[in-house]
Amino acid sequence: MDFLANENFPLGSIRLLRNAGHNVGSVLEDTSGARDSEVLRRGHEESRIILTFDRDYGELIYRHKSIVPAGLVFFRFDPATPEEPAAILLEIMEKSKITLMGKFTVVERGRIRQRVFSGMPER
Repeated sequence: MDFLANENFPLGSIRLLRNAGHNVGSVLEDTSGARDSEVLRRGHEESRIILTFDRDYGELIYRHKSIVPAGLVFFRFDPATPEEPAAILLEIMEKSKITLMGKFTVVERGRIRQRVFSGMPER
């Protein structure tokens, strides 16, 4: 799967996802300091699912009707280790039938919520 790790997504998790065979672009490594709108545009143009701890993306997408990436996963917890977000994501992808494409996904410990992007068909 193609992901785009926002600047606040831990490098340990980026490495873990890459080692699991996923294509992970990294704002921290490539375009540190990029604005949220630029991250959304990159996620859209490169068909990547954004991984972030930044709650502003929901407001940008749903209230301000910003450009929509291929998907977005908002992690709503403080990670115990740098690898924990990726470990949880890998477990979700392996054990559940949840689709991340075309959706805003909120991941909390023990809970996952999703909302389809407005005007986009479910994939």
